[in-house]
Amino acid sequence: MLYNNGKKLIKKTKIADNLFLRFKGLMFEDKKNFDYALIFKFPKASKIGTSLHMLFVFFPIDVLFLNAEKKVVDKTTMNPWQLNYTPKKEAKYVIEIPKGKGKEVKISDLIEWK
Repeated sequence: MLYNNGKKLIKKTKIADNLFLRFKGLMFEDKKNFDYALIFKFPKASKIGTSLHMLFVFFPIDVLFLNAEKKVVDKTTMNPWQLNYTPKKEAKYVIEIPKGKGKEVKISDLIEWK
């Protein structure tokens, strides 16, 4: 479960906690199966290291960038085949969620998961 300031944001979560899962991300995923939050944990906070692309992702998504304290430092909506997005501030976690789910999330909100 993913929470925004203590309120449920999305029911299911998956963790991309190794190099292969971080590399694959949502590439080749079917939109109808994407009903979860995909959480990336990176070894260290970075802007360049948490940059994303949407190659081989066939549907738009919302993306949250979190610092080490799990507070939102940036957010965006990414579209299929978008070549790059680099967060405005360093992030330690990146969370990909279905488009529209990030609408209520604000910069500095606390995001937690179980």
